[in-house]
Amino acid sequence: MYPYLLRRLALIPPTLLGILLLNFAIIQAAPGGPIEQVMAQMGGIDSMSSTRMDSSAASEVSRSDDSSYRGSQGIDAQFIAELEQQFGFDKPVHERFFLMVGNYLRFDLGESFFRGRSVGELILEKMPVSISLGLWSTLLIYLISIPLGIRKAITHGSRFDVWTSSVVIVGYAIPGFLFAILLIVLFAGGSYLDWFPLRGLTSDNFHELSLFGKIVDYFWHLTLPVLAMTISGFATLTLLTKNSFLDEIHKQYVLTARAKGATDRQVLYGHVFRNAMLIIIAGMPAALVSIFFTGSLLIEVIFSLDGLGLLGFEAVVQRDYPVVFGTLYLFTLIGLLLKLISDLTYMLIDPRIDFSSREQ
Repeated sequence: MYPYLLRRLALIPPTLLGILLLNFAIIQAAPGGPIEQVMAQMGGIDSMSSTRMDSSAASEVSRSDDSSYRGSQGIDAQFIAELEQQFGFDKPVHERFFLMVGNYLRFDLGESFFRGRSVGELILEKMPVSISLGLWSTLLIYLISIPLGIRKAITHGSRFDVWTSSVVIVGYAIPGFLFAILLIVLFAGGSYLDWFPLRGLTSDNFHELSLFGKIVDYFWHLTLPVLAMTISGFATLTLLTKNSFLDEIHKQYVLTARAKGATDRQVLYGHVFRNAMLIIIAGMPAALVSIFFTGSLLIEVIFSLDGLGLLGFEAVVQRDYPVVFGTLYLFTLIGLLLKLISDLTYMLIDPRIDFSSREQ
């Protein structure tokens, strides 16, 4: 086990480096950098439209010696040079990349180009919103999916299995952001009821409320976004749980246990449960990273929640490279560590798994 663990830990740095290098190359090739964003704002051009300029125009903008273009924009060449030095673009591309990697090794994520704050501070500030969405939606998904999947496996082919499968498929077919819009129309003052707030995670008078009032206000604001994230998430896990348990129920050891006089409950929770849960545990790290850090992007935008998803979206639009690469580095590292933890959890659930023989 320990050699396997050491090998997996040794693979994390080159994996991180490869992911950063690939994304760094893609970002550098994309039209419209931070300097172009500043020039567009100074020229009265909308930043969103400036990022959609064609490649030839973008290449003309990014040339440091193109004084005619800058002159047409009314921006002094000396000012452009100062911007390049401020953003670090006066250095060669490879030097900027290795400088960034060196800072990340010290967990120095850099300073935002446009927010005047460190990337670490921004992440810590936005994280409570994304954790709130991810925590409660993940909890709901697992509380619904696992019992429902087990029940569907036990009653496979029954009316309950058929109609719940129809509901699950419909839920899977509806994207979370469309369901979010439907909830707003129905329950947030759209066209019918006005039961829930449309913006923010708390009310303006949150600090004036009692402890009980704060709890009620918090969940009142969370209800619609969490439901929107849950509706499409529980479908996949439900079908995965059902198929996993259904596969284990038909194995020989289950028939042997029943032949020895074990009850259905003893067979299900004493033998089948641990084996069937392995595949669910294997997908847990990816689900956690997706729900906590990336899955809430559109939900945060629709409900005006200032979390990590919205931060990443705005950073990409503004070409705020330190925020883009800082969040990418941190979330990739967390994902790799969670994947390693899930592999080690296999052994706790099923001691028959031998990591050493698996590597041979």
